Amino acid sequence: MSVGANELKRFITCVQKNSTYNFSEYSENSLIRRIEKILIDNTCTFDILLERIRNDSDYLHSIVKQITVNTTELFRDPKFWQDFRHDIIPELQHKESITIWHVGCSTGQEVYSMLILLHELKLLERATVFASDINDDVIEFAQKGEYPYRFYDDYKEAFKQVIKFNPYGKPFKHTPFEKYFEVNAKKSILQTASFLKNKVQFFVHDLMALSPFTDQKFDIIFCRNVLIYFKADYQKKIYECFYHSLNPESYLVLGMQESMGWFMNSLFQKKNSVYCKREI
Repeated sequence: MSVGANELKRFITCVQKNSTYNFSEYSENSLIRRIEKILIDNTCTFDILLERIRNDSDYLHSIVKQITVNTTELFRDPKFWQDFRHDIIPELQHKESITIWHVGCSTGQEVYSMLILLHELKLLERATVFASDINDDVIEFAQKGEYPYRFYDDYKEAFKQVIKFNPYGKPFKHTPFEKYFEVNAKKSILQTASFLKNKVQFFVHDLMALSPFTDQKFDIIFCRNVLIYFKADYQKKIYECFYHSLNPESYLVLGMQESMGWFMNSLFQKKNSVYCKREI
């Protein structure tokens, strides 16, 4: 079934009336595509979908989880991580403590990527790391830190590209993948090391709240491949929220396909693949 503007409005209103979720600031095209997929996956009509949302809170929450995007990988976009290691990590060396917030952390691979990099550079003990997502299922998944064995080859290659390969000079010292993941082919899982998992505080958090879940100020906020699903005007509000949540001389990290509009130039300055907070 094709979902139009009228159906979209009815869907958003129905969800708002029956829950705390608000999709009014989500990108309309993206939301329409997801609703259409839900209708196919659930083999139902649009009216039946709304009826079930009104009468079944568990079903409503399952629909919300189907709408939110949960795609991530270990060291996703290795070139970004290479640049981050070369350009940004040295700027953190002088800090006595480093506070990081991963927004929309999904199943946690990006969080563990950052922790591995900090550990390699002997900065892990200084770090306080938070990670949040609207979906409680993926938060639970991230806390367990167990990933399918089928990702082993891809994850190991991305790990090597960032942890060993150095495009700016001599290769870094060899570090085995197994230092950070127990590879269990028999059980078909990759198990994240406990000392990494224990370093993260995971939270369920809805970015629509336009505030962090803590009064803590951050040195780095990761929000990669999340804001593309929001309308431009609401993105601006989120950027302003992030600005006020960052310490001086701190960084905001967006996805490779995301960029900040010119209207944010007064708050942030682009530095290679990240945005630096301006003092105003």
